[in-house]
Amino acid sequence: MKKTILILFTFLLSSNIFAQNNLSETEKFAFTGKVWGFLKYYHPEVADGKYNWDEELFKILPKVKAVANNKELSQVYLDWIKSLGEIKPCKKCDVKNNVEYFDKNFNLSWINNRQIFTTELSEKLKYIERNRHQGKKHYVKYYKGEPKSIYIDNELDYKGFDWQEENLRLLSLFRYWNIVEYFFPAKYQTDTGWDIILNKMIPKFLNTKSELDLHLAMLELIVSCDDSHATFFNKETYSFFGRYYLPVDFKVIDSKAIITGFYNDSLARLNDFQIGDIITKANEKEIATILEEQEKYINASNVSRRKFNARYYTLNGTTDSLKIEITRNGNTSIKSVKRYPFNQFHYKEEVEPKSFEIIENNIGYINIGLVKEVEEIPEIMETLKNTKAIIFDIRNHKPFTPFYFANYITSKEREFYKATYADLDYPGKFIWTEPYKSGNDELKYFKKVILLVNENSQSQLEYTAKCLQTGDNVTTIGSQTSGADGNVVVFNMVGGFKTQISGVGIFYPDGTETQRKGVKIDIHVEPTIDGILAGKDEILERAIKFINE
Repeated sequence: MKKTILILFTFLLSSNIFAQNNLSETEKFAFTGKVWGFLKYYHPEVADGKYNWDEELFKILPKVKAVANNKELSQVYLDWIKSLGEIKPCKKCDVKNNVEYFDKNFNLSWINNRQIFTTELSEKLKYIERNRHQGKKHYVKYYKGEPKSIYIDNELDYKGFDWQEENLRLLSLFRYWNIVEYFFPAKYQTDTGWDIILNKMIPKFLNTKSELDLHLAMLELIVSCDDSHATFFNKETYSFFGRYYLPVDFKVIDSKAIITGFYNDSLARLNDFQIGDIITKANEKEIATILEEQEKYINASNVSRRKFNARYYTLNGTTDSLKIEITRNGNTSIKSVKRYPFNQFHYKEEVEPKSFEIIENNIGYINIGLVKEVEEIPEIMETLKNTKAIIFDIRNHKPFTPFYFANYITSKEREFYKATYADLDYPGKFIWTEPYKSGNDELKYFKKVILLVNENSQSQLEYTAKCLQTGDNVTTIGSQTSGADGNVVVFNMVGGFKTQISGVGIFYPDGTETQRKGVKIDIHVEPTIDGILAGKDEILERAIKFINE
């Protein structure tokens, strides 16, 4: 008897019997979004543009809604795939032996989900993977240049679509989710798994109560990429967060808003603001509470950049007045202040900063983003050649000249980054580039070189820092940078609303990511409330101290 039971048990295991399970609405739509995206980029006929793939989604959705369990859902997908025609064996689909793959983003494990898919469906999907589309794509292509970046092509915008159309809301979610799934190089770094995000967002896209609800769902989806490059603004979101601003700039430190500057001096005085004022509450809410409520709408790769971007969300609003709790010189008071449309500030920097100068103790200072012409560099370096050290400030303006400066501070050409780019013939996989180099074999400046960075150092600024870090005697001082390096991919959401993501993975030559982490820093300096009250540039002061040590 025991032997009979053992044989039966072994048979049940080996036969891989498929259990029939009822499915929730979210489960049905989640797997539909995945299958739709997989076929879009993998199926030879679909990836070649032979079908109106949006319309195919709209046709399949009623069938998906009608099924009750996983077996019926699998059959819907099988019938769908069969209708697309025969897939011939692919002779060019072997994994490339001459490239080094980066596979942390690659995830087709859901194809083998035996709780959802029948064996027949799983095998069919795996067959499509093995015999996937090769060559020129209909929906995604490479830009010219190195490292290779992609652009999204042949997608309908559906401008002016009715937000109440459920099919288009789901299309918006599925289209964006699959672009990130297969072509976002930092997908593996998101705080919340990308599969979990899909399940989380489906009810929000399905159950929107207004056009604003839909746009906030889009924004939350985009922010879930944890990418400082991933932006999304339109009139609905602007209206939600408000177009009225205080006439002051501020920095978030210790969950307080510390006033650091004025957008309009006269309006700031009119509302009795001073540099160093500490705002602890707005409309009777703690600043910490406001930040927590709005966190899901503030795009950033890391906490440092999120605090920086919070300036656009925390104290603005839909009304022209705001009740605040404010601390000055240890005394706390409550008062009402005015907010204004930003264009009323007529804001511009009062003093145009110099591109370079010699500051205290014979230290050279270069605001590298203000050096606009390569022809300026020899004059700058000649002027500063006898200084004790040179500081490159990489915290503000977008620079275009790092390679030329690197030639002065390196004694040999050195690797400063390598990248990953999407393999369009195997969506979800990324390919390593060879390392890129900067500098040359003639060191012209022998003394200390200091780089200043902070949370405002993003993208090209971070690239500049890495390029200059190849110098012989370079020290980087400051706080965590934005963590959004590499080329940007711009594309439209359904409705024609522009968004973007980082399109290339950027790493140091040793494989350390700069995405989310930021550039490597030798001496960390975090601005303090006391420093702001005293009007100090604490990062610059620490650099000067380091030089004079």
